[in-house]
Amino acid sequence: MGADLATQDGRPPVSIKGGRKLNAIDFAMPVASAQVKSAILLAGLQAKGTTRITEPAPTRDHTERMLRSFGVAVEQRGPLVELAGQQSLSATQLAIPGDISSAAFFLVAGALAAPSGLTIRNVGVNPTRTGIVSLLQSMGADLTVAIHDPEASEPVADLTIKASRLRGIDVPREMVPLAIDEFPVFFIAAACAEGVTTLRGAEELRVKESDRLAVMGAGLATLGVEHELLPDGIKIIGGARLGGGRIHSHGDHRIAMAFAVASLVANEPLEITDTANVATSFPEFERLAQAVGLRLEVSTVDA
Repeated sequence: MGADLATQDGRPPVSIKGGRKLNAIDFAMPVASAQVKSAILLAGLQAKGTTRITEPAPTRDHTERMLRSFGVAVEQRGPLVELAGQQSLSATQLAIPGDISSAAFFLVAGALAAPSGLTIRNVGVNPTRTGIVSLLQSMGADLTVAIHDPEASEPVADLTIKASRLRGIDVPREMVPLAIDEFPVFFIAAACAEGVTTLRGAEELRVKESDRLAVMGAGLATLGVEHELLPDGIKIIGGARLGGGRIHSHGDHRIAMAFAVASLVANEPLEITDTANVATSFPEFERLAQAVGLRLEVSTVDA
């Protein structure tokens, strides 16, 4: 696009010099990534010409919806997203719904241990983000979705989940981008489900805040869950009672919160290390988890 920037062999630090005019590009994304797509779309706003992005699989579309709310013409035809540069934006008001990635921990907690039900209110249910809802329902979870306003730019719903007898499933590949951030806690549900759950096509999990396949696999092994790591996924044999032990989260907030949920059904205490980064995405997790019944204690220093 004509930006003047440099990296250290593709890694930080990144040096960027301002003042360069950007040119629109046609970009075929090698890996489905909403973050990369959003960055190019935002850059495309200031570029000369029409920027086009082709996705290998659908990803969340919050940026496109947000830009349309500001009056930007963003076109989508199948896997192609495009916008013309140098459009004018108009001020508007936006309502930001609750994050379904954060709600996912309580959805799984409810499916495992809430016989009277648990309702999570005002959750964003953008159809590019609701993979965890569909997967839990496929596993047999008693989960209902009450939409507030179907015509809203970002749909919002109340989600009610009750303790359920879950069964293992084969995760459809087309669902992977729709649940990519929720898989750590989904693996906990799979460990408690009857039968085998298999995930393929999720190699992106290896390059998140940690290698989430490897780190979750190690944690599941500590709890006594039989599983098989795959290059692009995992096979989990569920149904056994979870044990306890020391879980290394490797500083990954979603790993830490996933195993906190696992403590609900473990027969021994869990100690989860290196959890400060939970505040990255969910600073209220400790308080809310305790409020719904998790016996959770947080120490400021890991032993």
